[in-house]
Amino acid sequence: LPPQDAIRVEEFVNFFDAGYKQQSKETFTINLDGAPSRFGSGYQMLRVGLQGKTISAENRKAANLVFLIDISGSMDRENRLGLVKSSLRIMLDELGEGDRVGLVVYGSQAEVRLQPTDISHREVILGAIDGLRTNGATNAYDGLQMAYKMAREKYESHKLNRLILCSDGVANMGGSTKAQEMLDQVRKASDEGITLSAIGFGMGNYNDILLEQLADGGDGNYYYVDQKNEAERVLRENLTGLLQTIARQVKVQVEFDESQVKRWRLLGYENRDVADRDFRNDDVDAGEVGAGHQVTALYEIKLTDDAEGKLGTVHLRYEMPAHSEDAGQVHEISKELKLEQLSSKFSKAPPRYRLQVVVTEFAEILRGSFWAKESRLKDLIPLADGLVEDLAGDPRVEELAGLIRKAADIQEKQ
Repeated sequence: LPPQDAIRVEEFVNFFDAGYKQQSKETFTINLDGAPSRFGSGYQMLRVGLQGKTISAENRKAANLVFLIDISGSMDRENRLGLVKSSLRIMLDELGEGDRVGLVVYGSQAEVRLQPTDISHREVILGAIDGLRTNGATNAYDGLQMAYKMAREKYESHKLNRLILCSDGVANMGGSTKAQEMLDQVRKASDEGITLSAIGFGMGNYNDILLEQLADGGDGNYYYVDQKNEAERVLRENLTGLLQTIARQVKVQVEFDESQVKRWRLLGYENRDVADRDFRNDDVDAGEVGAGHQVTALYEIKLTDDAEGKLGTVHLRYEMPAHSEDAGQVHEISKELKLEQLSSKFSKAPPRYRLQVVVTEFAEILRGSFWAKESRLKDLIPLADGLVEDLAGDPRVEELAGLIRKAADIQEKQ
């Protein structure tokens, strides 16, 4: 079984399609549903879901992309650099008119391998990618400085301007002092309109804590890629969502009515929590959402005996990104949570809701959560098998069922 501290519940949940209705008009829609919780008797599991507006590939803004590639010795393990190179080739197939690509690498020292080059010169870009070789230690700090220098020199306000950091996240990332300087640099550049996304590669001693923090501070997204089909998902199926941010500083606050809800807990998001008092403090850094992205949070709640009607309100606050016409404007929307939005039985809830609850329980068991101490992985097998039938044709659901079965076998032998 994986190390318990490697499990992030929110990443398990948001790996799967939540089934929210897609739309291309409003920046966000809020989705609310729920059913009796599988963890505790008398509790409800509430699902709060955001659906970002979709943007077609042809309507995506042109992009100035600077790839910052880790070529240190650890990237030679498990063909990590090889996976980076194949991933970049996949992305090239999806780029279009007006897009430009630059390459900066870092091993023992940083080096420019390709000045920003228009996508029409595909063979030149491919040549630079194919020439990547592992070398030396990990000087990410200098690499980041050089990549931002390139991005600032080629900055165009009417385009998407983004760094994409590709690394396994291990070895010497510059120490805690340099790490803080990197985070400060990333936040400063983001305020200038140069965002950063991070893609983690590899397994084994893979460590993504700093990569996640850099992506959070850089108003970008963070992904983990361990095989080619995952690269296809991130860089082909989801490229517009990776490149084009529809909102930054996105905060969600769920305000429960104490006369209706006795207690509650949020599952996961420990690294992304914002103090209640800072919800409308726009100086406090928060999350970013890309085009078409869905974000789900699950709350376990205990209702009062006489609960009825309105149970609370979900508030969503966000700022428009630098490349939008109303850049910097802050918007806030709300939606009421009502008792009637909760199903009377878990089995009657929508299949995609049940899927996200099952994968949450899977994650909670794997991480050794106090709330899942009475749960056994083997009890999830029939639920997962049922979801394979209900959501026929979704390979991720089939993969989940197989992983649950494998994990249950391990747990029973321990």
